[in-house]
Amino acid sequence: MRVRGVPLAVLAGLMCCTTLSCGFGSFQIGQLVGHLPRRTAAAARPAVPAAVDPMALAGRLRAMQPAWPAPPRGATFRPRMLNCSMLKCVALTFDDGPGEATRRLLDDLAVRQVKATFFVVGRMIVEDGPHTLRRMVAEGHELGNHTWDHPALTSVSRTALREQMDRTQRVVGAAVGVRMQIMRPPYGATDERVAAEMRRLGLAQILWNVDTLDWRDRDSEIVYRRGAKAPPGSIVLMHDIHKTTVAAVPRMVDTLLAKGYTFVTVSELYGRAPAPGGRYTKR
Repeated sequence: MRVRGVPLAVLAGLMCCTTLSCGFGSFQIGQLVGHLPRRTAAAARPAVPAAVDPMALAGRLRAMQPAWPAPPRGATFRPRMLNCSMLKCVALTFDDGPGEATRRLLDDLAVRQVKATFFVVGRMIVEDGPHTLRRMVAEGHELGNHTWDHPALTSVSRTALREQMDRTQRVVGAAVGVRMQIMRPPYGATDERVAAEMRRLGLAQILWNVDTLDWRDRDSEIVYRRGAKAPPGSIVLMHDIHKTTVAAVPRMVDTLLAKGYTFVTVSELYGRAPAPGGRYTKR
């Protein structure tokens, strides 16, 4: 997503004493990750996040919720066999979640049998719990890495960059058993150094060619119009943390379906897993 006037630290930060429901019980965030300081919109985001051990977190979640089954290890997303060179395909992508509005979005997509791609933020997963991610995977959506707490990767050290990506990879792997193969750099900020690290991590860089600017224009009608104009082969950028965006999606999908579009995940758009380190904006 692009740079804007108000940072997303407030959205990505943990609330230490918030009660989190994970479908099988509830617990205090502070018990799992310690008492992290509250962040303000004006506060600078640290390049390396506060010490939170993803594997320890996952272990505590499982111990506190015996009904949560242990996921298979190391699974990767398996795209449907679709030929987007012959079909009018479009990939809807959603950044910065999971959030409060994500469940409604999943409901709307499920009713229309639409698959999408979610670029998730590690700290938001800790706040939301594993249940939303498990539903995404179960319903055939693709997951991508959007860092731990949303820094511009071009402005952090190599060590911090690796921490941002590795930590989110481990949290998602521990929660749902999926090894993500794609990522989206926050603000679209990338360079050769970032690309080299993504090659090392086995992650393709997914950008976009249709920007709904939903972070700036919190108006469902505007977001709908921009998304509904997507040409075939597009990757559409949206954010599932905004209720106005989620409200725009059903009409956007219905309009594109009426035009004969097929909704696919990013990997399905290309017919394969994109190359690690590669930079993709559309088919």
